[in-house]
Amino acid sequence: MALQGLSTVAVAASVCARSPGSRVDNGASRLCCGGRIPSSGRRISVRCKAVGENRQVSLNQTTVYEGIYGPWTVDDSDVREVILYRSGLVTAAASFMVAASTAFLPDDTSISATLKQNVDLFYVLGSGGLGLSLLLIHIYVSEIKRALQALWGLGVLGSAATYFALAQPADKNLVQYVIDNPSAVWFVGPLFAALTGLVFKEGLCYGKLEAGLLTFVIPIVLLGHLTGLVDDGVKLTLLASWMALFVIFAGRKFTQPIKDDIGDKSVFMFNSLPDDERKALFEKLEQQKAQN
Repeated sequence: MALQGLSTVAVAASVCARSPGSRVDNGASRLCCGGRIPSSGRRISVRCKAVGENRQVSLNQTTVYEGIYGPWTVDDSDVREVILYRSGLVTAAASFMVAASTAFLPDDTSISATLKQNVDLFYVLGSGGLGLSLLLIHIYVSEIKRALQALWGLGVLGSAATYFALAQPADKNLVQYVIDNPSAVWFVGPLFAALTGLVFKEGLCYGKLEAGLLTFVIPIVLLGHLTGLVDDGVKLTLLASWMALFVIFAGRKFTQPIKDDIGDKSVFMFNSLPDDERKALFEKLEQQKAQN
């Protein structure tokens, strides 16, 4: 049973806490995201195959992190998920940068003409990359994660409907149609609302300046275009800022430890248990806490 497995890990770690071995990191749970988990200085011994971001660690040791519901480790599937999550962000950022660059290139160049002919392809690639990241993002409150995914889905449906029902009959690509018809932002906007939610989460959890700025830049650009309250010069400046910040944000994700994007894995393990097992484990942990 899942309860037995999680309980065994918690008991085994507490029994081994007096022995030398791998480092244990303690960290506090956050509401909706994984935070950095500082070192406690305690050491325990473990006998398992090394996994996670540190490929140089010996085969009989692995880093164990102390979560709110017990110890946890980074395994190969966690590493794959985080890499895919970050790769999705890179895909979205690179696609957006290429598509948005058409606004700054001279119209009479061959590269500008080629990019404009394929701008919808980059839009699809970027949307797919964002969708992959939203599928794999680690957020403790599942309702928030589902809300972001729902916004992404609405944005994809709205984009498809706008293209087939409005842009294609007008002999325009989707991006150009949205540029020429600001009201179309209502249809594609949910996609960018999902992106705004993602960067807000990253800025809140990790204190990333570029993510915090993107939280304001993205809606200002879209609402400014929708309402017409922002002139073209300001929109181009904000668009350039969006491009730069998004690329920096996606690139800097690969400078973080893998465990940062996982968060407190014990919370996800706990939430995956059936209600009765979750209640029993919680009571057991409370009893252990009282005894200590």
